[in-house]
Amino acid sequence: MSTINLLLILGALVVAAYYLGYGRSLQMAKPLGGIRHLHSLPFYYGMRAALWCGIPALLLLAFWLMFDEPIISAAIINGLPEALKPQTSAEENLVLSTVRNLATGALSADAVDPALVAASDRFAELNQIGARLSTAGVLSLAVIGGFVAWAKISPQVRARQQVERIFKAILLLCSLVAIFTTVGILLSVLFESLRFFQAVPVTEFLFGTEWSPQTAIRADQVGSSGSFGAIPLFVGTLLISFIAMLVAVPVGLMSAIYLAEYASGRVRAYAKPTLEILAGVPTVVYGFFAALTVAPLFRDMGASVGLSVSSESALAAGLVMGVMIIPFVSSLADDVINAVPQSLRDGSLGLGATHSETIKKVIFPAALPGIVGGVLLAVSRAIGETMIVVMAAGLAANLTANPLETVTTITVQIVTLLVGDQEFDSPKTLAAFALGLMLFVVTLALNFIALHVVRKYREQYD
Repeated sequence: MSTINLLLILGALVVAAYYLGYGRSLQMAKPLGGIRHLHSLPFYYGMRAALWCGIPALLLLAFWLMFDEPIISAAIINGLPEALKPQTSAEENLVLSTVRNLATGALSADAVDPALVAASDRFAELNQIGARLSTAGVLSLAVIGGFVAWAKISPQVRARQQVERIFKAILLLCSLVAIFTTVGILLSVLFESLRFFQAVPVTEFLFGTEWSPQTAIRADQVGSSGSFGAIPLFVGTLLISFIAMLVAVPVGLMSAIYLAEYASGRVRAYAKPTLEILAGVPTVVYGFFAALTVAPLFRDMGASVGLSVSSESALAAGLVMGVMIIPFVSSLADDVINAVPQSLRDGSLGLGATHSETIKKVIFPAALPGIVGGVLLAVSRAIGETMIVVMAAGLAANLTANPLETVTTITVQIVTLLVGDQEFDSPKTLAAFALGLMLFVVTLALNFIALHVVRKYREQYD
């Protein structure tokens, strides 16, 4: 049975356990004079039965899915003849891929070693056995757990406390997911970056001015030795992000002030959702717009005044990226401005200040920490953008501050280095992890600064 079907059946069992537990609690309450004689409401008895039915079964299924494939793969590799046993991880992946393709029928068995054909049959057989065992184990555990919970229902059972403890544990696990994910990303990038820095000095990477990661794979191959100076990538990333923020911050901030302070309720009801539609447009659409409309427009305008504008320029990419970030800045600023108490506005107006003076002297200073925090978060968003730069700014790592020329960014180079099948043992591929580490550190620092600014300068109002 497939995992999806198994989850659907398990969900039906959980629902059934809930209603059986709910009904049993009501039946026990009738002879006692009503549910007021139960320790907990019938809802908690039903939830207790549902949780006993679902959680152990889900845990078993999760462990099975984590360890089933590695165990089967190890059994297949150990069962191969010595001549076919892989010696490296790449060979092992190739052999397992061939076995899977044979088992699914995606690869014909005519031109394949008979030992691999036999391994594919064994692979299909083990998968079928594993599917049957997992189905039987998960459903049996669900039924047993639900029955035990149903049988132990009594008026004295503290069902509410048990259910609340379980939900607290679930909420704790959910809150830890983000922390563990961040730590996992950092460690995975850090270990590969250390391997890169064993081949390329840190000083060359951080302060080098030439970026050409092409390297010769074999000793007899003609190729470049590679240059891994990341300064052109840093400059290109900052240049495009700076242009984007020049567009996004003034437009987004002014639109937020208008919507929060000047627009009528009718205008705001239509203008704010329309503005935020920009946030839902896929970045690849912005990339098409930049590459097919904005970049040619700038090139033609430059040619008309005698300027040489590249068909892929930092100006086009930064401008379109700024338009994309406008809703981000506007929404954050609008929320912060609306959070300023109305009493401050009334007090300023009561002292004789005009509406514009109230905005400049009272509202804007009070909302400034939140606005600064939102702008720094928007900068992080701009630094991490990829598709617009790929399509509108190009791939050339030029060290220039001229927005009319072609530049590239860190994220674009990461995508370029990891496109296709790659071996993670060359400086060219490992350079992507070093760039990712730098990007992670920069965005983390910006987020930390934003949170620090908001926390330090935030004003509490009653």
